[in-house]
Amino acid sequence: MTVLAFEIMTPSIKAVPQSWTMDRLARFLTDNEITGSPVTDENGDIVGIATLKDITEFRWNANRSEPDALLTPEEEQEARRLRMVIFEEMGKVPVEVRDIMTPSVLSVDEQTPVRDIANIMMREHLHRIFVTKGSKITGIITTYDMLKLISEKELTQRCALND
Repeated sequence: MTVLAFEIMTPSIKAVPQSWTMDRLARFLTDNEITGSPVTDENGDIVGIATLKDITEFRWNANRSEPDALLTPEEEQEARRLRMVIFEEMGKVPVEVRDIMTPSVLSVDEQTPVRDIANIMMREHLHRIFVTKGSKITGIITTYDMLKLISEKELTQRCALND
């Protein structure tokens, strides 16, 4: 018997409003010991996903220099100084989750076989995917949830029977 999405999904989803600041998001993810969260609009509809990676990339990009630029050492120093001034000014206006989130949301139906989900996650380089029933999101499957297929003997046997 094929293992389906609803059998391994995490049904409780901790979503955050797109208007939260990036710092508040970072605290929320850390406090809940998760690496990402769905992002909701004012109506409570999921409009994207924000992760620790998004926060890290935003901060890293604000501090890095352009490797392709052919600048003199003086021009490089001036560019670095200007970047720091801009980053400092940006720090005065809080960056919101909507500014760093990934707006596309991939999902699978509750009845989707986990083999198909694994293929989607690998092809799209995803660490999490939403699970839906009709148009409503009912859960999330993460790489941790996929590990259940290996760690839980009954699920492992059911997967092996379908090869």
